[in-house]
Amino acid sequence: MSIDLGNRLRYVRTQHGLSQRQLAKRTGVTNSTISLIESNQSNPSVGALKRILDGIPIGLAEFFAIEPEISKQAFYQAEELVEIGRGPISYRQVGDNLLGRALQILTERYQPGADTGQIPLSHKGEEGGIILTGRLEVTVGEERRVLGPGDAYYFESHRPHRFRCVGRVPCEVVSACTPPTF
Repeated sequence: MSIDLGNRLRYVRTQHGLSQRQLAKRTGVTNSTISLIESNQSNPSVGALKRILDGIPIGLAEFFAIEPEISKQAFYQAEELVEIGRGPISYRQVGDNLLGRALQILTERYQPGADTGQIPLSHKGEEGGIILTGRLEVTVGEERRVLGPGDAYYFESHRPHRFRCVGRVPCEVVSACTPPTF
């Protein structure tokens, strides 16, 4: 029997209203480690998992006993999108429980100057998006482009990448990634 540890951790974390960064701060585990676990790129030791779960707080037995229902909801009102970002970048996710789902859909809003950080992101899967408003600088590997309304990106997510809002107005993007990353 195989347990999807990453999606289970993401489910429990979001059910408790915590972002990856908030959980990392509570536990002393890096945000990137939690991200790697949730994207099933890293398997934590039992001790590391217990330390992370203590920050939620939830015990190991309860964590493995949870049987989250896979959502069958097909339609979402704007107010039902779940905020999973914070600060100058908003990530509003379609659906609150991605357990058993292969695709994550987001509306993203970057305030002027906001970016995903100096260290490029890298994970399994693919992602793409379409710029609705503003201008977004997208760096993928050694390539860099500034995209505006109607422009799009699509790439394999193992390629190091970074996003940054350039200009004086917020940038809005509709994006999707598989498998779910956040």
